Amino acid sequence: MSERTSYPPGTPSWVDLGTPDPAAASEFYSGLFGWEIMEGPPETGGYRMCMLRGQPVAGLGPQQSTEMPPWWTTYISVHSADETAAAIVADGGTIVVEPMDVLDVGRMAVATDSCGAVFSIWQPRSHIGAGLVNEPGTLCWNELNTRHPVQHVAFYDAVFDWTARRSEGPMPYVEFQLHGRSVAGLMEMTDDFPPDMPDSWSVYFAVADCDASAAKVTELGGTVVVPPTDIPPGRFAVCVDPQGATFSILALTEEM
Repeated sequence: MSERTSYPPGTPSWVDLGTPDPAAASEFYSGLFGWEIMEGPPETGGYRMCMLRGQPVAGLGPQQSTEMPPWWTTYISVHSADETAAAIVADGGTIVVEPMDVLDVGRMAVATDSCGAVFSIWQPRSHIGAGLVNEPGTLCWNELNTRHPVQHVAFYDAVFDWTARRSEGPMPYVEFQLHGRSVAGLMEMTDDFPPDMPDSWSVYFAVADCDASAAKVTELGGTVVVPPTDIPPGRFAVCVDPQGATFSILALTEEM
């Protein structure tokens, strides 16, 4: 299902990019995904909405902390930002930005889980999150990269009622499920990952042709750090935009 009008609480619903150069990032992502990127009113602090077919699909804005690299943040939809923030702390996480209203569009908080991975929670009002998903140019998957899989499974089960569906093979994988539906993934970091890479959430955007899109990333000034590779859901590549933010692209062969 591509068009969305709501997200059940506990479902990743939005992603946005904090970047040192929103104008340059807008040029890169509009060229790659065909987004129309519009800057909001002054009270939004330079935040921009990325639109596709008239629907919001992502956001980007000025990087809030120079202590962290440019990064795509995953937002998880919740019924109450305040109640979920309390649950995060009770189950070993921390609140980095306390629950706050974002104009009249929603209420949010920024948190770290029990192993330090950063994510945000979103209590929707007029803005539900992405209006389109799982089609070229839109979000199609959120994945937690970690060296502490057991701790993470316990944390997200406690806070969001996620259950873990494990698959074995050359590269074991966990799908987080909510009411029997897969909503996110967990990848255990191996020696192939940079040794200084912290536990972190990553985002995947759907594309029609992974190889062509990877070539476009390079053409637009980005870098492909994992070349197009076949995986069970399709063909993917890991990329870095010109400002240093990492994201993945995925040509789907099955619905996620």
